[in-house]
Amino acid sequence: MGSPTKSMGARCAVAITAVALAASGCGILGGGSPRNLDVISVSSPRFRDGAPLPHGYSCSGGLGNPPLRWSGTSGAKSVAIVVDDSSARSSAVNWVVFNIDPNTTELAENGVPRGARQGQASNGKVGYTPPCQTDGSYRFTVYALDAKLDLRQGAPLAETLEHIADHTIARGRLTADNIE
Repeated sequence: MGSPTKSMGARCAVAITAVALAASGCGILGGGSPRNLDVISVSSPRFRDGAPLPHGYSCSGGLGNPPLRWSGTSGAKSVAIVVDDSSARSSAVNWVVFNIDPNTTELAENGVPRGARQGQASNGKVGYTPPCQTDGSYRFTVYALDAKLDLRQGAPLAETLEHIADHTIARGRLTADNIE
């Protein structure tokens, strides 16, 4: 029988693999093969796609999450946002927000839309976990969903990502390469 540490390590490895697959968009967890998805346009007034994430939105800053804007979610029943670091060194989810009203088209700086819920990040905390890796690749992905998710505030990461994957009908992404 393995030690508790080994078994915890194995569970973490499985969770990280599941997170990486769900966040990468390479597969749809729990939903079989990838589907053709509609495209959502995602932007931020604070940085361009492929540009560095402004320092204030990192773990050395104090601004919280950057503001986001999106379009292309018509027909959705809810919207979700996942922020992850897709760099090879660390595949980590920094934030999960779900059950955003489908008529909402922006996220305020350091804000969560009224009525939305947040799930756990990779570190087990609920809320925006500012990225720290200066050479990371941070993806701000907006998902249009065909249902409101039946999950509580603080839901476990793997469960939240699986539900998002199961209900995604459209997806768009804004990527910040590195931190200023």
